[in-house]
Amino acid sequence: MARAESGAAQGVPDFLPQDAQVAPATWEDLRTEGREEAQALTAPRAPRAPSARSGRGGAAIGGKRERSKPRRRGRAEDPPAEGAAAVDAEPDHEDVARQIVLRQLAMAPRSRAQLETKLRQRDCPEDVITRVLDRMTEVGLLDDEAYAAMLVRSQQATKGLAKRALAHELRKKGIDKDLADAALDEVDPEEERRTARELVDKKLRSMGGLAVEVQTRRLAGMLARKGYGSGVAYSVIRDAIADAPEHQRD
Repeated sequence: MARAESGAAQGVPDFLPQDAQVAPATWEDLRTEGREEAQALTAPRAPRAPSARSGRGGAAIGGKRERSKPRRRGRAEDPPAEGAAAVDAEPDHEDVARQIVLRQLAMAPRSRAQLETKLRQRDCPEDVITRVLDRMTEVGLLDDEAYAAMLVRSQQATKGLAKRALAHELRKKGIDKDLADAALDEVDPEEERRTARELVDKKLRSMGGLAVEVQTRRLAGMLARKGYGSGVAYSVIRDAIADAPEHQRD
């Protein structure tokens, strides 16, 4: 008991061996050492040099530096070049051609020749073009005869075209000659003459004050561009000018 008290008096804790050959330590010394050890444990570590064996970050491998390759994420693999999976990866040419045709017909009526041109522009095989368009004809979505008749009616009504100009439009659309002739046969000559007179009367309203020769020349040029023959054109022009109020005698 006296020895413990003697040690305690010297500042040595009870749990230290009394016969240890160490310098006496006080509680203040122990606290200081504890703080230093804690600071050493919590201090940030210096960055470690890259390993020469790992090759990461461009480290030397076998005396050479290699740049690390970025990892590719989310990139689809290329389709296989052979095998059953390669067959599935090929596009369905008929389905592609069918969708092109349906989109074209949804925008406006088309002739077979127009659709053939569009499919060739999209690099569709010729045999696919033939099969798809034949099928469209079978189901009634493609009909050059009906298309020709519709084109003649609409161009005559909206633009006042005569037979010669209508025939040119049908050729541009690729309509077969026999189908074109059949559609043009439906044009009524009397209706064509009435259309020409309407065009001339409308144009004359903006030509007031011009000489008769000037009016005649300009009206004849306008009707010629719309496909009217000279016989019909000059007959209609002569009647229209004679009926115009500015040319009537008092």
